[in-house]
Amino acid sequence: MGPLLEIRDLHIGFGGDAEARQAVCGIGLQIDEGEVLGLVGESGSGKSATALGILGLLGATARVSGEILWRRGNAPVNLLAVAQHELRRLRGCEVAMIFQEPMTALNPAMTIGRQVAECFEAHAPAATRREAMRRAIEALEAVAIPEPARRHSDYPHQFSGGQRQRILIAMALINRPRLLIADEPTTALDVTVQAQVLELLRDLQRQHGLAMLFISHDLAVVGEVASRLAVMRAGEIVEMGASRKLLTAPDHVYTRSLLAAVPTLRTEKNKPLALVR
Repeated sequence: MGPLLEIRDLHIGFGGDAEARQAVCGIGLQIDEGEVLGLVGESGSGKSATALGILGLLGATARVSGEILWRRGNAPVNLLAVAQHELRRLRGCEVAMIFQEPMTALNPAMTIGRQVAECFEAHAPAATRREAMRRAIEALEAVAIPEPARRHSDYPHQFSGGQRQRILIAMALINRPRLLIADEPTTALDVTVQAQVLELLRDLQRQHGLAMLFISHDLAVVGEVASRLAVMRAGEIVEMGASRKLLTAPDHVYTRSLLAAVPTLRTEKNKPLALVR
């Protein structure tokens, strides 16, 4: 039947021909139904550009080539070749995304219930306001927001950072997508809340049979949720394989460098972090 999502020879650049800067340089990867793939690498390696390219959200200055094949039924569709109105139907319905910073992604002037309900209404225009709000409250309950029937009328600033991230997860999952793209969803959270969000994502992924592309610069975090890892550097995928293998016996020097840069309890405080060259 083939993978749910397959990327072939994807190039993403910004600027004109003479001054184009390549953010992604001919990468290829695939995600099967129900699989969690981790995409790791340092800031600026092209991880988020790849995610935005899948959803067609790179903007007018982007120059994109290659293929992004999305499976509908038995026939894959190249998302780079479909019309914008087709992409709008796909975004938030079949493929959803959790963005990095909740306070940037959420509208501070709208209640969280209305924002979650809008995600449902965008793909169910025949739904009533009451039905949309009911679905929003159910989604907030599913991500463990306390007292959602009461708190849906609160605003983003009235929630903690971890709760705001859960609200974004509710928005992403309200239409029960087949693929969830999580773009560094735990970066701004403390360790305890980070663990709670990771556990929630794991539970929801298993419960709904979601495929997931989990993006992070933190190998330890992505290793908690992903069965396979793709390591990205300077717009290229330098290594890909099973999570256990890459975290214990990586082949590429850059992957070893990332692992060596992770501080541990035995790391000397006055010693620079190791860098493998």
